[in-house]
Amino acid sequence: MTRVLFVDDEPNVLAGLRRMLRNRRAEWDMAFAEGGDAALAMMHEQPFDVVVSDMRMPGMDGAELLGRVQAGWPDTVRLVLSGQSDHELTLRAVGPAQQYLAKPCDPELLYGTIMKTCGVRSRLDTAPIRELVGEIGWFPSLPETYVELVAEMNSPGASIQGASNIISRDIGMSAKVLQLINSSFFGLPVHVDSVEHAASLLGLNVLRPLVLSSEVFRQFDDAQLGGFPLFAFTDHSLCAAMLARRIATLQGASAEVVDNALLAGLLHDVGQVVLAKALPTQYAGVCDRARAGEGPLHELEREAFGASHADVGGYLLSLWGLPIDIVEAVTLHHEPAAGGGDGFSPLTAVHAAEPLVVPENESVPELAELDGEYLARVGCQAKVADWRACWQHPVGDTCPLGV
Repeated sequence: MTRVLFVDDEPNVLAGLRRMLRNRRAEWDMAFAEGGDAALAMMHEQPFDVVVSDMRMPGMDGAELLGRVQAGWPDTVRLVLSGQSDHELTLRAVGPAQQYLAKPCDPELLYGTIMKTCGVRSRLDTAPIRELVGEIGWFPSLPETYVELVAEMNSPGASIQGASNIISRDIGMSAKVLQLINSSFFGLPVHVDSVEHAASLLGLNVLRPLVLSSEVFRQFDDAQLGGFPLFAFTDHSLCAAMLARRIATLQGASAEVVDNALLAGLLHDVGQVVLAKALPTQYAGVCDRARAGEGPLHELEREAFGASHADVGGYLLSLWGLPIDIVEAVTLHHEPAAGGGDGFSPLTAVHAAEPLVVPENESVPELAELDGEYLARVGCQAKVADWRACWQHPVGDTCPLGV
């Protein structure tokens, strides 16, 4: 049974949650804590699968509480219940919090969100993925430049100037940002030659995922990857990210969904690079089999290792505490029907974008590569033609495995 801890400093709010969720007692073992200190004491007695916390609490606020939960119990799903006045606190919880819900919260939305997060968590918490991660013995850490940039963005005085100063201290990151802003992704009529100008044009919500993805990929050395095509891989990831972002924008999605679609697209195949570094010879053989048409790469990976690159990538991002919508999109981008949602999400955008990202000299793949039943379920099956039409491959004609 799923153990859920609700935290709020208002007894009346907790009482209301008890009443609202009474019909879920057969599925959830629920507990209610008045404030952060009481919540941590209960966590020490017996950890919970999910913590749902208010933000504005005296003494220890929700951001601090979820940060402590992340440090002490990293496998616990961490959700925020945030009021309109809690915007600054909610920004501080980026990283410790994996999902955000507004108060007052519809009980069905709360139920669906918790079930969705637990579903992704249970998929990643399996013997095969644990064994594979144990065999790998190494996972990339959350890059320091990204952590510093997020801290700047979450500070009360966050500014483009502050973000560009952080990026400017890193020569490789500065070069990457300038390369991206001057690429045909953005279609600018002028050449940009300063990081500050680039940062002002991109905006903080685009800078953050670009910094994270670029820093992650830079942790890998081509010589250690057994011939894995890292340049083509990063090109494919960027293309998929930009198309996922365009698709989300076309759907009229919220700014949060658009941003998460971009980041999920950038990182959707990061598990491939982890496997290529950890098991270079074996993984090269699996990739050769995929190129030879023996089957989809993610299925051949499960056959060889017990888990796919999507599983590995989702597990990595869950350890980093990225939002659950991004973890879900990475974990399920080949199998979206396993997701719990019935509406458009970053998962929809990434699932649709990846097979449509093809080099200019290759034909667009058949619709069979998309899950038609899933797209119908989320009300998007009729939109695929529009998504295809909006794509123009922006970075040359190199692409990796195409899987």
